[in-house]
Order: sequence, then structure tokens, then C-alpha cells
Amino acid sequence: MNDLLLHRLRLGSGLVLFIFVLCHLANHAFGLISLPWLDRVHGLLIGPWRSLPGGLLLLLAGMTHAGLSLHTLYVKKSYRITRLEWTQLILGLAIPLLLLKHVLGTRIAADFLDMEIGYGFTLAYLWVIDPLRGWLQALALLVVWGHACTGLYFWLRFKSWFSPWAPFLGVGAVLLPTLALAGYVSAGNVILRKSADPAFLDQLLAAARASPEKGALIAQWASWGYLTALSLMLAVLGGRWLHRRLRTLSRTDRLKLPSGHSYAIEKGASILDILRMNGVAHASVCGGRGRCTTCRVKVLEGGENLPPPEERERLALERIEAPPDMRLACQTLPTASLAIAPLLPSGATLQDGRRKGGLEGSERHIVVLFLDLRGSTALSEGKLPYDVLFLYNQFFLEMSEALKATGGHYAAFVGDGLMAIYGLEGNNTKRAAQNALKGAGEMLARLEGLNDHLQSELDQPLRMGIGIHAGEAIVGLMGPPGGERISAIGDTVNTAARLESLCKEYDAPLVISASIAEAACLDLAKETRRSLQVQGKVREVAFYALAEAPLPP
Repeated sequence: MNDLLLHRLRLGSGLVLFIFVLCHLANHAFGLISLPWLDRVHGLLIGPWRSLPGGLLLLLAGMTHAGLSLHTLYVKKSYRITRLEWTQLILGLAIPLLLLKHVLGTRIAADFLDMEIGYGFTLAYLWVIDPLRGWLQALALLVVWGHACTGLYFWLRFKSWFSPWAPFLGVGAVLLPTLALAGYVSAGNVILRKSADPAFLDQLLAAARASPEKGALIAQWASWGYLTALSLMLAVLGGRWLHRRLRTLSRTDRLKLPSGHSYAIEKGASILDILRMNGVAHASVCGGRGRCTTCRVKVLEGGENLPPPEERERLALERIEAPPDMRLACQTLPTASLAIAPLLPSGATLQDGRRKGGLEGSERHIVVLFLDLRGSTALSEGKLPYDVLFLYNQFFLEMSEALKATGGHYAAFVGDGLMAIYGLEGNNTKRAAQNALKGAGEMLARLEGLNDHLQSELDQPLRMGIGIHAGEAIVGLMGPPGGERISAIGDTVNTAARLESLCKEYDAPLVISASIAEAACLDLAKETRRSLQVQGKVREVAFYALAEAPLPP
């Protein structure tokens, strides 16, 4: 059975159990009104679960969820997980120990011991006969609800609508158990006051058809249940430890990192598991569930030995348009030696995981555009700082709109200019070059419109120079932590900047390299082809100085 199907079964069974718990807590809240209301609403909210179909659905969901949880406990290669994941795990393991006797004393006693269990008898038992069990029941309510809400959070946080609704859902997640506990305490206090009369308690016991023999039998069943639950947990953990020890005897393949460190590959362990088992910090916002893509890695060597992505990983990689050499560390199970490079920092966020693949630091063929505002020093003379700031903001707003309209990506702010990249989407150099030329034309047109609009504010019209070049560059997220942008570095970027500086020398608003003209299929036979020796490069760079942006064919 594949992992995606197991995940869906676990999620589906968990949702069934969550709905049952939701009904149960809502029922408890009516204890704030009265005991009769508790019983009356109980028939509406819990009654369907006591029917044959409802009972079978609840039983199947409980067994499925518990079984899959034990399976997850067994197959988990490393317990180097986040605090929230530890919280969910511990709460989940505590649930059967806290609820077993309650389930036996209510539903099982009613079905197999011919007892009539109502809210009055249950509250009397928890508040009068065994008050310690009453406190444990309140704790169980919080534990079950905490486990359920944590699981829902892990599932929903990747939904696009979740963030704006999260505060409201959080309020509801706190309000419901608070009302349920308040109703439980209110109804319990009523029972305490009424139990001052011994006849009241005797009537409840008689109505429930309770007896010491039945109580002893339930206690015996509970002891067997506790022993079984603990035995299963220990068997799973012990089996997991033994399985891992046996596998370590024949480990020869290694997982290699760019740092030079390498780690033994354990059969059946994912890349993320191997890194965690060896204490290597690696991003995984979703905890290894194949949803966030923050654990993405670049396969450097040994990719031919990897099995193809299964459905969950394939869908996640398609969502971010990942290149062929990118895999998710949490879903990839290496079977032979493998060299990888992490693509996001270990502290990556969910927002980082939503970025398109291939932008984490790879060599790509792109088109780079540099733009510089001429005469910025003279522009600021005799003007208040706020006036200068207004002019600059207007200028960069127009240039940004030109980039947006032509598919360009603003990469960096450079003094009184900017750097833009074309060709981040797809691998079409011709289209990127043509879009860059359209972008240059749009910028020049917007500059002319801006000069007309600001004529009264300017001593002389604004002027600018644009340089465009195409070639290979390292493209990825760059900048200080928290302020990273997708940008590029390399000779292509330096050459584009150098071409832009030639606009002054040739008194032209646009200078493009011959590589741009060729990529965009331009006919520039009537233009003068010039060449430039760029520092650090052996070959000269051919270019054209143009009075206007040529229209691509």
C-alpha cells in the first residue's frame, strides 16, 4: 500500500473521529444550562453515533487511525522532529490510556453488560464515586482536543485560505473546549449537591443497573486494555529498534553533502530521515509529509539509481515547476550512493516552499537588463528631499509597471537604477530576449509620459540608459536573511551593466549585445555593429547603440 493511500486513510479516519469529538464537546457545553438539556441534546448529537451504522463507522475509524499511527511510529526513521510534532505524538499516545476505562464504562457497558448509561450516572461516577477519574476525564478532553487540533493544523496550514482564517479558527479551538469544560463542571456541581441525599445516588445506580460485579469486570477489562496498549507500543518501538540494528550490519552506500560529510544510507530511509538521524539540520516545515517542498534538494550524483517520484512527491514537484534534478528529501528513498545539495536554508519558511523550483542557486540562461537614471545629482539640486523622493518613486513605479507588463522580474535596486531579469519562467531564450526589448520600449515610452506629467516639476526632462545582454548566470535567492530576492550573478550580469554605461558614451538610450539581437531575431543590418573589450573576458562583446527599442518580429 503506497504512502499517499495510507496518508489519506489516516486523514479520513482522523476527520471522522474529529467530528465525533466535536459533537461530544458541543454536548458537554449544554451542561451550562441544565442536566435535562445534556440528555436532550445528547440524543441529537451523539444518538447517530450510537446507531449501528454510526457505531461501525466510529469503530472502523478508531481502529484504522490507531493502527496507522502505530505503523507511522514503526516506520519513522528518526525522532528528530519539531516540538509541535512531539506534542502531537505524545498526546496521541496518551489518549488510549486516558480514555480506555471511560469507553469501557459507557459504550461497552451499555452494549455488553445490559447497563443503562446516562449523563446523570456518568457524572455521579466521575464526581462522587471516583473523583480522581473525573479529573483525568477533564484532562482527557484537553488531550484529545489538542491532538485533533494539531493534526488539523498540520493538514490545513498548506491551504491557501488558511492564513486569513487562522485567527478565527484559533478562537473557536479555544472557545469550544472551554465551554465543554465549563458545562462539565457546572453539571458536576449539580450532581454533587444532589448526591448529599443518599437516595439520589441509589436511584442513579439502580436506573443504570450497575452492580459491584459489573464494576469489577469493567476494571478487569481496563487492566487488560492498558496492558495490551502498552505492549503494542513497546512492541512497535522494540521492533523498530531491532529492525534498524539489523540493517546497520550491511550498510555500505553513502549520502554525500557539498560540505564533504557523508552518512550511511539505511534501506527504507528517506534522505530527510538520514540527515535527521545524523543530527544534520534540514528544512522540513510540514514534518516530512511531502506538502511544503522546503526539504527540496538538488541531486548531484547518483540520480540514475533513484526510483521515480511517487504520486505525492510528483504532485508537489509539479506544483513548483521543479527541474528534473530536484527531489523532495522527505519522499526520496535512496538505494545506492547519492550526492545531494540542499536548496533552502534549514530555517526555511512555508512561504519559501511556495517559490518555484530551480531558483535556489542554479546556472541558467537568462536575459539581464540594467537601467540607470541620468543626471541624478543635478536632479536633486535645489529641491527638498521629499520632492526628490517623490520624483524617484514616480520613476521607479513606472519602470516596475513596465517590467510587470512584459514579464520581467525586478532583481535589485542599484543606486538610481535597477537590474531586471527576463527568462525565469521556462527555457525560451528567444521569448526572453523579445520580452526584454518590449520592456525597454515600454520603459522609454513611460519615461516620455512621465516627463510630460512632471514638466512643471523638472528643470530638464528625465533621461535614462538601458543595457541588455543574454548569457549564462547563477540565478537564485540572494541577500541578507529575511531580505532575500531572486537575483543573478556572473559575467552576464557584469556585461549588461557595462553595456548600460555605454549609453552615455554613445548618447543612446539603449545598448544591446549582439547575442540579444540574434536571440530576438532582429534585423539590425542598418545599425552599426561595435565591439567592447570587457575586463576579465578574453573575447570582445559585440553590441549595438540604438536610439529606440527595436520591435521584435
